[in-house]
Parts: sequence; C-alpha cells; structure tokens
Amino acid sequence: MAGYKPRVISLTKRPGHTFGFYLRVERGEEGHLIRCLEMGGPAELAGMKDGDRILRVSGTFVDELSHSEVVDMVRNSGPSVTFHILDEASYKQAKAQGVNLSDPQSTPVANGVAKQAPKPKLSYLVKSSSGFGFSLRSVKDEQGLFMTEVIPGSMADRAGVKPNDRLLEVNGESVEGSTHEQVVDKIKLAGSSIMFLLVDEETDRYYKNKHTKIGGWLATVKYLPHKPRTAHITKGSDGYGFLLREEPKQTGHFIKDIDRGSPAEKAGLKEMDRLVAVDGDEVDGCSHEQVVDRIRQSGNKCCLLVVDKDTDQMYKLGKVSPMLFWEEMKDSNSPPSYTEAINFPAPVQPSTPVQKREEGLKPKLCKMEKTSAGYGFHLNGIQGVSGQYIKEVVKGGAADRAGLEDDDIVVEVNGINVEQSSHEEVVAMIRSSGSSLEMLVAKKNVYDQLKAQGVTITHLLLGETSYVQVHTADTPEPSTERHKEEARPETPSEPARERTSSASSSSSQESFYVRI
Repeated sequence: MAGYKPRVISLTKRPGHTFGFYLRVERGEEGHLIRCLEMGGPAELAGMKDGDRILRVSGTFVDELSHSEVVDMVRNSGPSVTFHILDEASYKQAKAQGVNLSDPQSTPVANGVAKQAPKPKLSYLVKSSSGFGFSLRSVKDEQGLFMTEVIPGSMADRAGVKPNDRLLEVNGESVEGSTHEQVVDKIKLAGSSIMFLLVDEETDRYYKNKHTKIGGWLATVKYLPHKPRTAHITKGSDGYGFLLREEPKQTGHFIKDIDRGSPAEKAGLKEMDRLVAVDGDEVDGCSHEQVVDRIRQSGNKCCLLVVDKDTDQMYKLGKVSPMLFWEEMKDSNSPPSYTEAINFPAPVQPSTPVQKREEGLKPKLCKMEKTSAGYGFHLNGIQGVSGQYIKEVVKGGAADRAGLEDDDIVVEVNGINVEQSSHEEVVAMIRSSGSSLEMLVAKKNVYDQLKAQGVTITHLLLGETSYVQVHTADTPEPSTERHKEEARPETPSEPARERTSSASSSSSQESFYVRI
C-alpha cells in the first residue's frame, strides 16, 4: 500500500514498572489498540500515539491473534520488547483496501526514524589466474541474467557477488535488454577488471513494486575495495599547505606540492589526489577559480573529499561518482563496515601508538539523574553532518553537577556509540533513557587530538580517575534549561486487568484493557 510505513519501536522498562500504555481491543474497532499512554512513560517518549495499532511483537505478526495471546507475548518478552506500529489512519486505510499487513512492502521506521531503503550494490572484480569466479545463467521466460556458481574465496565472492544476484549493468552500461551471449561478450571484452551493478531478490522486488528504475546512483559502495578519503583540515599560520592545480590532459582538480608537516599532510592528503568535494559540495564541473573560492569561503576549516588514482579509475569504470561514498557515510546510522574508510567527522593523521598518548587526553563519563526540571543542557548538531555537542549547560543543573561542559563532544549515550548517529536519533536515545542518563563525552580539543592520533574513544581510556563524581541531589533546578521534558504527572500504579463493558455483552463485542 502506498504510504504504508510501520514504525519499529523498542521499549525497555525498569523493574517494578510498566511500558506505560494500555493494550485494548474495542467494540467496533479492528486491531490491537494502544490507549491511555502515561505521560513521560517509555511508550510516550518513544513516540507511541493513542490509537496506534500493534502489528508485530518482537517480530511476530499479531494482528490476527487474540487479545490474550498478544498480552501474553508482551508479558513474556521480559524488560525489553520491540513493536511494529501502524498509525490509526493508515491501519484503517490498509484494512479497507485489503492489504496483507503481514507482508508490508514499505520501508519500516525505527523509533520514528525511517530505515534506509534496500540498495543495489556495485561490485568491482579484478581477474585472477583462475578467472573471476562466477558463472551467468538465464532462465527461459524469466527476465534478466543471474549470478551462479560463485566460488568461495574467488574475486567475485570477495567483491560481494552472491548466487542469484541479478545483473543490471556492466561497466556502467545497462544489460537488462541484452541476450546471454551479448553480456558474455561484453564481459570478455572488458579485460582484467570490471564493475557490476547487481541486485538481490528482495531489493529487486522492492523497486519493482515502486515502479522505480534501478541505476548506479542508488547503489551501495560498501563492497568496493578502494575508498575515497575525507580530510578535515584546520588552516595553520601558513595556510593549508598544498596547491590546487589542473593537470594537462586530465579532468579535475588535483592536490600538489604538499608542505611537510602542514595541516594538509597531517590530514592525510597525498600528491595527485583528485578533489571531489569541498564541505560536501561536489566540484566536478567547477572552474579552478570557483573551487578556490569555495575553499576560501570555508574559513579556517574545511572538509575535502578526495580520491587517489586507483579509486578514481574504479569509480569512472562504473560511471558513478565518488559522492556515493560521501552520501552513504553521511546517512549511515552506524560506522561503516569497511574499516578503511576515514572516520567522520574528525581529521585523521598518521597513526601514533596508543601507548604514547598523553595521560591528560581522556574522555569523561558523566552520569546524571533527571529532576523535575530535566537534565539541564541542550544538544546541538549540524544539519547534514554527524556529531553532536553540548551547549547551554545550566549552572547547578544535573548535567552541570555530572561534569558536562559547553562544547563537549558526545561519544556515547548509555554505552552506545553515537558519533555517526543523526541529531534526531541521539535525542530519541536520551528521551527513551528514562530518569537516568550516562554519557561518554570529550572536550573538543581532547576529542580532536585523540582522533588525530587514530585512537578510538571508549570507556577503556577512562582509567581509574576519569569518572566524574555523580550527584543525585533532589534540589529543584532552574526552569530555563532547554534540553528537558516538562514535569509530567505520575499515573498511579495499577495492577494488570481486563475490563468488559458489561456482563451482558457478547464476547465478540467486549472491550479489553490491559496495562502494559
């Protein structure tokens, strides 16, 4: 159904508490309804709404189960449970249209944040002495060519090729209308290296249902062996320390004459790197003067996306832009699985052994308890850029007493790394943490130095003296702080119960209420 977007909401309750809502079935209404949300409870803070319908509990489709069966599933899930939720209007529309809710074709949404659509994949293969390591098959009366006989450990296997992947492009050219023999000839003529655009069965079905053409611009680049690099540079007294040049008989803008010890060298720039983007804006097609102006307009800091010769040739073979890497890195909810990618957004410099790290370079672990006035800080982020930092810490507030300071960089929330998370995701994590919050943070200068040394910031860097003294006094806090939840009335604890509208009602028309 067009527009059908279930939300995936994970809730955790504390011992002796509930998830903060009633589960009901009501006369004249279809589905398992969410009602009577407790203000400030886990369900309300996670984004559940009155009238939402529960479709799945911990992955199991429950829309056709009885009320008591669903209640038992929730109760047996323990302190944590995951729900697939559909809003009331969409649920009624889906039912009216006869949609099979057990097999949704739209993108789920996790705690209010849409999950990414499935992506086709780019696979780059270099022929070995034993070939590429795959075969092609075609099936009569079935459209397309498919991968088969992918040899484990072969070049195809290492490039992410899977059996039954459908082949869409060879070196950036569509082969969807080609015969088996034509595609085989094209692969043979490609020589020792080749780029495929492939799609698995699930992804293929997703785009066919949406009547969307699949092209390289939609693809993931996580399987490609050569990676673009991001260089975050802070201008020194003598500038950035490199020249930008256009080379004869070459298209693009190239890094040249890097000064030894300069910010450019420390950020990892190399001779003849081709510049792809400045601060996320692609510069292909720009004149030399326009690119120089963009760098100057960045002020004292800029972020450059560059490719070396091998990476550049690989992307050009597939007729796709290295900006795919930038977009995938920026949009990712977690650090990329390909470890060669330079961390974002911090600069990367030649690695320094961790044991030589200055003892003063440590993060802070700040634990705090929410009061009626909230935590007492504001979380800031830059639109389109990963990374969150602390601002407007209220003096005497919970955050202030726990050791948070303005401009601290947030590394972890409740033990989960959030360096690559969006602002909305981090806010949701804080709101769903209940009345207590633990944050691993680092002062900006400490964060930048640790990242420059190639050090991963975790609890392991804390040592014995880096934990911040925790205060949980109940002293009322100022009412002017911005990152807070308004004081919410507590709902008296009630035992789980089922209520019927009247003793004479038939069982098929009864309304049930169970506190969850």
